[in-house]
Amino acid sequence: MHLDTLDHASRSDRLHGRWMGLLAVLTLSVPVLLIGELLVDGLPALTADFLLSAPADAGRAGGIGSVLVSTLWVLAVCLGVVLPLGLGCALFLVEHVRAGSRLERSLQLVLDILGGVPSIVFGLFGNRFFAVELGLGFSILSGGLTLACMVLPLFIRAAEQSLRQCPTGYRQAAAALALSRWGFVRRILLPTAAPGIALGVVLASGRALAETAVLLFTAGYVTRWPGSWFDSGRTLAVHIYDLAMNVSGGSTNAAATALVLMVLAIGIQALAAGVGRIAKGAST
Repeated sequence: MHLDTLDHASRSDRLHGRWMGLLAVLTLSVPVLLIGELLVDGLPALTADFLLSAPADAGRAGGIGSVLVSTLWVLAVCLGVVLPLGLGCALFLVEHVRAGSRLERSLQLVLDILGGVPSIVFGLFGNRFFAVELGLGFSILSGGLTLACMVLPLFIRAAEQSLRQCPTGYRQAAAALALSRWGFVRRILLPTAAPGIALGVVLASGRALAETAVLLFTAGYVTRWPGSWFDSGRTLAVHIYDLAMNVSGGSTNAAATALVLMVLAIGIQALAAGVGRIAKGAST
């Protein structure tokens, strides 16, 4: 009887293992099919001239040079605001707000609510506040600042969770060595939390790079080369949307642009992971 029970349990485990393996294969097949389709459709158009020239004929001809530059500028404005402001807010929550207090719960609730606000709402807010009230108009600066408002709650929560994972023993050792609070934060806390903070950068960058609605209301739609932060500019995601939805015969260039966007996102992820490992290694 006991052997029959063990045999039944073993067969059940094997069956569940096969089902889990099948589900894993099906899950992995989605990105494989996606990348494969993009490679088949877009790789023939992906040349050096495509990367360096501006779009022509509504995007059917030319390349994405000006669009790529606008994307990098918008992302630079976004991260330039998010990193110092978000890290400062996360440090305030961890170091200066008592755990479990009403203030902490209120701040976390506000961050969670802001993180769930639809992007189109941020687009309308950015258009009204940055473009109209501050007089920035449809510009790279308006787009980057609005994106910063949108991804800031996401980065703060990721950085906060990473900072809270610092072992208590590190704090006790810092107190025994008479380190100041800033000394502990600079020498121990930030390097220890660097991988998690890098993950927050990746999540924020990924959402910013994929956004279209916000930028249609703030950064604009033009494809010319940007000359300053106050010029309007089209990002890669907006360009893909326009080619796929509004331009007949633009599917090939849309697929090639999507490949560039994926490579850019993967590059940011690799860079952030490398910086996080270096910072953590320097602290050990």
